[in-house]
Amino acid sequence: MSQDSAAVPDAARKLAARRRREIVAVLLFSGGPIFESSIPLSVFGIDRQDAGVPRYRLLVCAGEDAPLRTTGGLELSAPYGLEAISRAGTVVVPAWRSITQAPPPAALDALRRAHEEGARIVGLCTGAFVLAAAGLLDGRPATTHWMYAPTLAKRYPSVHVDPRELFVDDGDVLTSAGTAAGIDLCLHIVRTDHGADAANALARRLVVPPRRTASDMGHQRYLDRSLPEEIGADPLAEVVAWALEHLHEQFDVETLAARAYMSRRTFDRRFRSLTGSAPLQWLITQRVLQAQRLLETSDYSVDEVAGRCGFRSPVALRGHFRRQLGASPAAYRAAYRARRPQNGAPDPALRPERAERAERPERERAALGAGAERFSAAALAGHGLTSAETGEAGKPQSDVYASRMPETAVGRGAARPVLPGQRDRPVG
Repeated sequence: MSQDSAAVPDAARKLAARRRREIVAVLLFSGGPIFESSIPLSVFGIDRQDAGVPRYRLLVCAGEDAPLRTTGGLELSAPYGLEAISRAGTVVVPAWRSITQAPPPAALDALRRAHEEGARIVGLCTGAFVLAAAGLLDGRPATTHWMYAPTLAKRYPSVHVDPRELFVDDGDVLTSAGTAAGIDLCLHIVRTDHGADAANALARRLVVPPRRTASDMGHQRYLDRSLPEEIGADPLAEVVAWALEHLHEQFDVETLAARAYMSRRTFDRRFRSLTGSAPLQWLITQRVLQAQRLLETSDYSVDEVAGRCGFRSPVALRGHFRRQLGASPAAYRAAYRARRPQNGAPDPALRPERAERAERPERERAALGAGAERFSAAALAGHGLTSAETGEAGKPQSDVYASRMPETAVGRGAARPVLPGQRDRPVG
């Protein structure tokens, strides 16, 4: 579920007197994608008071010297420069042209100053890279396009990146996932400022759902094989390729370390520095992704899928699958097929709730069979884990892309409560 700001009132800062909450500055850069750039312009820049939507005042600001060229060769001329940001209570960075380039220092300074003076800072899609470069995401949960999440996590290790969220509201800093998720976040801002009625009225005008969540089976959470672009030139690339080709086999991180001719400790350090993720969590994610594909494209039973993805038991598959995709394997397959009927209308027998009910007795029998072994070494082995891959008290390593939020944000003083939807459960 997408995180909202209700649980973090202490994150809000006092707005400077010269800044107005109803003024929204949109920061554009040359080379930015036009769709993402147009989202805040459409949401905040059109007067829809006749439909019950309170009016915002929009300031479109150039983040660098003109002209600004966008996708398709279009040339834009922004009416304002960075100086106009000093009046805004909300500053939106809808996109950044390249995740490999550093944003202009002047734009980063303007964002830092706006944040210090209490403005709400918003990064849509790759705009999160600009916020991270300004240091505004340090110690915070954030999201971005799933394809670029590993790079964001690697480049800015103090950011708690979770690519499974549509958006993350951390009070005074907000980020969204790719493309259309920017609409979800902008609607969330309107809902926060003016209530559900205003946001729903705006959603009707835009002809979009008023409120989507990442747990919606209509909006699948995306997992991906993607790794940072730099891995292609690294010696570990060969080990990663081997792992992806042999997911159907039962092997662990020790096997990968041996193939890389490294000690487990060295391999963990090198893999994390290269990808931003612990090798155990990356391996589990790839096995879940493979299971997701087989559930979509084959008629294998859940037990068979578990074996073909390297899980040592169906129980292990179900636990990891639910933690990473928010549904059981059977419910996921049912919902997927219901949305993509083979011969006309969806089959009522494939509804997720029926699949859940059908699977429940099997889960209960498996749980009874596991019994006292749950926390034993045998149970760990059943989950594809060994004692070397778990931490204190048998707890596995942290979730994918370090999505668990620490009790105290790095460099930000007092502890903050865990946000709703923040995944604070161990994977394993």
